[in-house]
Amino acid sequence: MIRFVLTGILLLLVTACTSLALLPTYDLVQKGIALQLEQTQQELQQKVDLDFQKFAIQGISITQQQPLTIGNLPAYHVQGTYNLIVKLPNREISQPQKPFDIYLQIQREGKSWRLLLPKKTDNNTPSIWHSYLIL
Repeated sequence: MIRFVLTGILLLLVTACTSLALLPTYDLVQKGIALQLEQTQQELQQKVDLDFQKFAIQGISITQQQPLTIGNLPAYHVQGTYNLIVKLPNREISQPQKPFDIYLQIQREGKSWRLLLPKKTDNNTPSIWHSYLIL
């Protein structure tokens, strides 16, 4: 009887540790937001001709993490807010409580994550995803 109880406890611990390891961390979310901002920043620099020096992401607050499957791999739709500090050549701009909405996908081997950005398409076609390695 004791053997069954210990085996059950061990299985619960292993299962709990495995599921926790697959959740996106704050650090991963911060890197995902930064990568998404870099993509947007490049588009803005070309259109507006602004010289962004760099930016900082602080105060991340995750309000929702929804698990889903994209391309037969586990992914998370993560939403929340963050504080953005943009450094321009002559000044610094702060934008508190900016909302974010990102998709993060763990790769098959479980060692790396990717940021998924949906490509804008018509409503009648399935989503096409652009994938960027985070870590």
